[in-house]
Amino acid sequence: MIRAVAAEWIIHDAMNLKEKRSVLKRVLTRTRQKYNVSIAETAFKEKWQRTEVSFAVVSDTRVQCEKETEQVLSFLDSFPEWERIKTEADWV
Repeated sequence: MIRAVAAEWIIHDAMNLKEKRSVLKRVLTRTRQKYNVSIAETAFKEKWQRTEVSFAVVSDTRVQCEKETEQVLSFLDSFPEWERIKTEADWV
């Protein structure tokens, strides 16, 4: 089973692209280290307070995929620098 998730985020304190990329780099690196997911910025690359981050979870069962997806989203939500505004998830 493969679960693909795309989430839009607002980075409130970013005043330029450099600050946005600093937050993204730290969050994405920590997520990759903690979970076995592929994760990347996929939209709004030139907007400095908005981004879309997508990731994929692969597992042998649907339940495990859903559980890991929720864990990753909870981990991403734990960073105070940004706020999730929209989430879309699909089975591939």
